[in-house]
Amino acid sequence: MNHPDFRVGGKIFATLGSPNADWGMVALLPEQQELAVEAEPESFKLAAGAWGRGGSTLVKLDRVSDDWLERTLDWAWQKRAPAQKP
Repeated sequence: MNHPDFRVGGKIFATLGSPNADWGMVALLPEQQELAVEAEPESFKLAAGAWGRGGSTLVKLDRVSDDWLERTLDWAWQKRAPAQKP
């Protein structure tokens, strides 16, 4: 897709440069997405269409606080990480 992506277990949990260099994306659960958008509406917005409804969340990189960027990256990683075996 011509932009960097970050994967765990072969699954993308975040990207950079989409839709342009000012933005990234984190793959959140819908309830996490709602929390992020509510906390920093100038930093987070739903991706278009079904992707957004499924939790794909755009991040305005020059506006997001360090705390919320770290939090959403952690959530996205946890969503995609392989389940731990007991």
